[in-house]
Amino acid sequence: MAKRPPIGNRVRELRDQHGAMTQAQLGEAIGVTRQTVIAIEQGRYSPSLESAFRIARLFDVGLEDVFSWNADLDDA
Repeated sequence: MAKRPPIGNRVRELRDQHGAMTQAQLGEAIGVTRQTVIAIEQGRYSPSLESAFRIARLFDVGLEDVFSWNADLDDA
């Protein structure tokens, strides 16, 4: 089984707070596929730095308001 990245996120919560934006709409807005958005939300994939910034800017929040480092998963 693949190791989970130690990065948590609030992407789904932010989508819900911004007019129930769909995963497809978010993907289109930041230039990735819906499947990539799903993987990011589920914590199976860490976005590129560029995509992370695009998400934060789209929701008009800071990067650390979207993503967090989970130290417990760092050594897992």
